[in-house]
Amino acid sequence: MKLSKTSEYALRILIYMAKEPSSLYSAKKLIEELKISDKYLRRLMTDLSKAGFIESTQGRDGGYKFAKSIVDIYLFDIVDAIDGMDELNDCVLGFETCSCENPCAMHDSWLNVRNELSNMFHTTKLSNLDFDKILKY
Repeated sequence: MKLSKTSEYALRILIYMAKEPSSLYSAKKLIEELKISDKYLRRLMTDLSKAGFIESTQGRDGGYKFAKSIVDIYLFDIVDAIDGMDELNDCVLGFETCSCENPCAMHDSWLNVRNELSNMFHTTKLSNLDFDKILKY
C-alpha cells in the first residue's frame, strides 16, 4: 500500500497549515513552501474545501484557513476524502484478484500491517502530530 501523490500532498498541506492553525495561508506561500505546482495545489485546495477541512477567502489578502478545528480532523478523514481508504485494502503486491478467499503469498502478513495502519489513520488527529519533528519542506 502506498498513498497516492494526491493524498500525500493533501496531508502535507494540512500538516503544514496545522503548525499554525489560526493563520491564513496564501496559495503562493503554500506553493513555495511545499513545492507543489500552482495548478495541482489549487485543485487540491478546492477538494479540501469541498470536504470541509478548509475554507478560502477571496481577494488581495485572501488565502486558506481551517474551516474546522484540527482536533476534529483525523488522518483517515483526509485520505478518505481525497482517494477513499480503499487504497489500504488493496493487495500489497498489486494483484487485483487477491482476497481472503484467494490470497497472495503476502496476504496474511499484510493483513496485520493493514489493520495496524488503518487503526493509526482512524485514531490520529492533526492535533496529535508532533510539529517539532516536522522538517521544513
